[in-house]
Amino acid sequence: MEGGKGERRGGKSWRKEREERERKRSSSRLVGFPSKDGEEKKEDSGKERQAFESQRQDEIDKKKAEEERKKKEEEEAAAQAKQEEEEQARKREEEETRRREEEEMKKREEDRNFLLSYIQEAEERLAKKAELRLQNLAMAKDRPELNTAMLDSSLKKNTAFIKKLKNLTESQHDSLIRDLQSLNLTKYVSEVAQAVVEAKLKMSDINTAVHLCSLLHQRYHDFASTLLENWQKVLSPKKEEKNNNMSKLRVDLRLYAELIAAGIFAPKEGLPLLGNVLTTLVTSDKEEHQNISVLLTFCRHCGEDYMGLVPRKIRLLADQFQMAVPKSEFLPRERQKNVRQLIKDYFLSLTKHLFCDHKELQHVEQQNRRLLQTRGELSQERVNLAENLSAGLSKLLTNAQQMAELLDEDMPELPEDKSQGDDLGLCDMGIGEGGEIPEGGTAVLWEDDDTRAFYENFPELKALIPSILYSDSEKPTAVPAEEAPAEEVDETLEEEELEVMETTEEDVEEVLPPELPPEEEQDDSLTSTGPSSNKVLLDAFLSALPNCINRDLIDNAAMDFCLRFNTKPSRKKLVRALFLVPRTRLDLLPFYSRLVATLQPLMPDLATDLVNMLKQDFKYQVRKKDQINIESKIKVVRFIGELVKFRVFPRSEALLCLRMLLQDFNHHHIEMACNLLETCGRFLYRIPDSHHRTKIYLEQMMRKKTVKAFDPRYNTMIENAYFYVNPPDTGPETTKKERPTIHQYIRKLLYNDLCKSNTEKILRQMRKMHWEDPPTVSYIVKCLTAVWNAKFYNIRCIANLVAGLISHHDWVGPAVVDGILEEIRLGLEVNHPKYNQRRVAAVKYLGELYNYRVIESTIIFKVLYLFCSFGVLFDPNIYSEYDPPEHLFRLRLVCTLLETCGQFFSSGSSKRRLDCFLIYFQHYYQYKKSLSIWNEEHEFPWQIEHLVRDTISAVRPKLQLSSSLEEAQKAVQHLNNQIVSKAIEQVPSLRQYLQPEEESEALHTIIEEGDNSQVVELEGDILEDMEDEEDFEEVEGELDWSESHGDSLTPSQHSQPGRNTMEEEGEGVLTGDAEDDIGDDDGEMLGDEILEGDMKVNVKHVDCEEDTDFMSAFDRMMADSLMERASTVPRPGQLDISVPVHVKSTAKKTYDQLLCEGTEEENKPVVNFLLMTRSGNKQQYNSVEMPVDSELVTKLRTREEAERAEKEKVKRMTLEINERQEEEEAAEIMQQTQRPATMNFNRDRRPKYQHPKGAPDADLIFGPKKIR
Repeated sequence: MEGGKGERRGGKSWRKEREERERKRSSSRLVGFPSKDGEEKKEDSGKERQAFESQRQDEIDKKKAEEERKKKEEEEAAAQAKQEEEEQARKREEEETRRREEEEMKKREEDRNFLLSYIQEAEERLAKKAELRLQNLAMAKDRPELNTAMLDSSLKKNTAFIKKLKNLTESQHDSLIRDLQSLNLTKYVSEVAQAVVEAKLKMSDINTAVHLCSLLHQRYHDFASTLLENWQKVLSPKKEEKNNNMSKLRVDLRLYAELIAAGIFAPKEGLPLLGNVLTTLVTSDKEEHQNISVLLTFCRHCGEDYMGLVPRKIRLLADQFQMAVPKSEFLPRERQKNVRQLIKDYFLSLTKHLFCDHKELQHVEQQNRRLLQTRGELSQERVNLAENLSAGLSKLLTNAQQMAELLDEDMPELPEDKSQGDDLGLCDMGIGEGGEIPEGGTAVLWEDDDTRAFYENFPELKALIPSILYSDSEKPTAVPAEEAPAEEVDETLEEEELEVMETTEEDVEEVLPPELPPEEEQDDSLTSTGPSSNKVLLDAFLSALPNCINRDLIDNAAMDFCLRFNTKPSRKKLVRALFLVPRTRLDLLPFYSRLVATLQPLMPDLATDLVNMLKQDFKYQVRKKDQINIESKIKVVRFIGELVKFRVFPRSEALLCLRMLLQDFNHHHIEMACNLLETCGRFLYRIPDSHHRTKIYLEQMMRKKTVKAFDPRYNTMIENAYFYVNPPDTGPETTKKERPTIHQYIRKLLYNDLCKSNTEKILRQMRKMHWEDPPTVSYIVKCLTAVWNAKFYNIRCIANLVAGLISHHDWVGPAVVDGILEEIRLGLEVNHPKYNQRRVAAVKYLGELYNYRVIESTIIFKVLYLFCSFGVLFDPNIYSEYDPPEHLFRLRLVCTLLETCGQFFSSGSSKRRLDCFLIYFQHYYQYKKSLSIWNEEHEFPWQIEHLVRDTISAVRPKLQLSSSLEEAQKAVQHLNNQIVSKAIEQVPSLRQYLQPEEESEALHTIIEEGDNSQVVELEGDILEDMEDEEDFEEVEGELDWSESHGDSLTPSQHSQPGRNTMEEEGEGVLTGDAEDDIGDDDGEMLGDEILEGDMKVNVKHVDCEEDTDFMSAFDRMMADSLMERASTVPRPGQLDISVPVHVKSTAKKTYDQLLCEGTEEENKPVVNFLLMTRSGNKQQYNSVEMPVDSELVTKLRTREEAERAEKEKVKRMTLEINERQEEEEAAEIMQQTQRPATMNFNRDRRPKYQHPKGAPDADLIFGPKKIR
């Protein structure tokens, strides 16, 4: 430092001297004398500068050389390290390859030894069977005589021997052989055979039984036949009886097959019974497969002899090592092939059964997931059903795999349930079915890679610590808490919840970890080398735990504890220290939880004890009602949340804790629930098995927040927790549609500003629009039609607005109604659930338009009948695409429309029309309810049932509802008969269209397409006409009301819709379907004609110039016709009398006529005439023959041909006229259906109502109307 300061001081003096020299030099220049010293000093300073520059350059060069040297050394070190790393990797790879090769060689040697041992055992087994078979067959041909003198024939010993046979076991083999050789069983052969058949054997006793039977067969000649008879009694298949003892049948079948293979029974005698048994077992069990165990045992033990089976594993090893497997020569290949094909058929049916059960299990699991998603819980019945199906499928799958291995067949793969992730709703979050995160998706379950590594990557203590240090603690002292399946969560939660609720505040005590017993402390002191030092070290370790505030420190602490303090008392102390973490040190909870998760594989009791203590403390804190120590409560729930994320604390228990908090959602419980959700809520929400329950609890928490009046601080806390767990969608933002300013203003007026109080103001604003601009007008109509964009309770306001606009722009109403009807029809054709709310809004809007007198009741009833008839087949066997069996939304649409405007159909013709519709509606409702899709498991929705009942009771309180489909059908049939009878009475010509079923014997008229609709529409017209005639007085009063008040409605009058005094909504003007025939120009004239013709209303006609011209022209035409008629000369009519029938049948023929009948007169054809003469009152008829070429016959034929031609012409013209009329009527009907119903607003030519006292002039006050 001193040297540095001296240099700095020296530098300063040098500068001063230099400045002084420069000052002198400058002064010398000013005087004009040259300065030699200045030049010398200048040269010195240049040398100094050059020296400084060279020194600086040398330093730079040295630095560069040093950097290059260091860089070169680093590159050499990196290359050497890389080379060493490659060398190590090569060595590891070589070691791995060598280890893999050694394992393969070892496995290959094991497989070879296994194959050799199997071949050796098979050769020995087949040799023994062949030797035994030869002995038995040879003995049967040349059996020696039995020396009975040396044998015991006593009853007692023979009976004892038979009893031993009934309880035959392998351990009795030697004693039974000794008894057999010492006894004379000649008189007891049948009892012995029966005892062998009835013996309760095991699989291990089969060889002993076969050996005994061989000895008996070799000694007694009639034993084999007697034994075969007993087997036929036992094994003969009985179709009416089912064998319930499958274990006995399994053993008997194998024993019988072994007896045949041993030569006791000849193949011709024993094989038919065996074939019948196998065939019966296979053919009678291709659906339930209850005989699978019997057939598996037969294939495993007897398949070698009877089917030539070689297990797949043995066959593959034999192919690999190119060794021959010995095969049995007992049966020919053809017979073995037949038996093998029989078992293969059974295996194919087994695989089909397996697929069916697997599909059923997937369906049940899918329904359970859906129920968990919608309800959040499952019934015990559905849980048991899923468990039973899973257990049955597992057993069936195991049997199928065993049979496939024995038969050397490929086992089909069961399809996976790909819809599981979609049903759980996890695909959108990017989480797999098991909760795994795909590559690159670290931010799905965890926020980042570091967080994921903290909660999932732990040090492998088992690889770093000797096993002797944790061998005792690795076995858990208690059963560790495992994750319960999602289906069992509800039951566990309910049981523990009941336990919690049964406890009282007096019973609850503070939960603290237990103290270490003195015995354990003594044991610890004995086993340790230094008791005091070990205790001090453990206390130091526990006191240092709060300083472990990062991942490395806590991992080192875990390893240190496992190396030095892994004893039971130390683990108890560690649990106590972790549990008693200070309530203000919440930052330690994640690290303490990581410590427990790291030690859990080696010390399971550590995690179990801590979890139990936290559960008890949580229950205590929940039951503790005092509003103090909130920090302790928050510490408990946050500790639980951290352990949940480390998968130490069971998720089902965490959900139970959240559920308990939500049940009493007040004060501290709100903070505890929010802290629990903020700690582990997102983890629970994104794990598949807890996703739906967490979602349900979140929704329940938000509903409680909405219902209860919480403090703003609590509301903010709840919202923060909810959006932390389930953040709003931050996906790609949808680009907002750019609209013109005028369009935005129209949408703002209709969808945002419009309400009941400002309807008149909005109407004035809408009237100010540019109604002459087609694009603007089109957009206004579009917005008035798209009523689903507005709020539901504002639909009536839009209908009120439309009614007000019609007074100024009458075409707006038909355009809007057209759009709504098209929307309703489109909804019926598309029938997609996403349009349900849109369809409800459209139907509601249609009803409100009726309430504001924009449309007539005919449209309402047409839409109602459309809901009940469009695409409805009323046949359960035929599937309708437009109205599926499970589709009930049309019922809701009908109820919505009736709730909106049905209250006004309470009198007049509309009342009767609604009564008729309700009959058809009940028929449709009962039909939907009676479909087979609704059963006890899948019941008919009670919401729909109550909705229909409430709607009908609102419009017809006293109406008796149909209780069944049969009752509804009878009501519909009765109504149809009434309509048909009235229609035929009014128009008799309809009888050919509406002919009853009783007259089905006659030929029916072929009704072409379209005629049926015309007849039905005609029925409606007739019914409406009859109703109109009966309600003449009501209609006349309503007509007067509409004439005087209908054209002057203002928005204020529209805002109070009512139909009690105007029930027929102007139907005096437009009745029934006749309104469809009214055009834009001549609507009023046709309305008057309908009033005069159909309703017989006395309307006063005003004489006009056209009427006078018409009457004068009509009189002139009549006068001309009379004058022309008088000038013509009347001509006598030609008499053409037909021959009476009785004359044709009773006229007698002469002798000459009879002779002429047998001859043919081809040369002179004649025509017979009948001459009628009269004598007094008696007429006589004589036959006259005239030649064909006579003048009389020629004129007669000419006249007949002319008349016939005239008739054909008239007939053709009549048919043409009829066809033209039918075409015009069809075109008119099509035009009516395509044209919306409109009201006649042009009533200028009608006389206005004259008030007796003089009504105020509305035109003078409000101004003249634009359109009438």
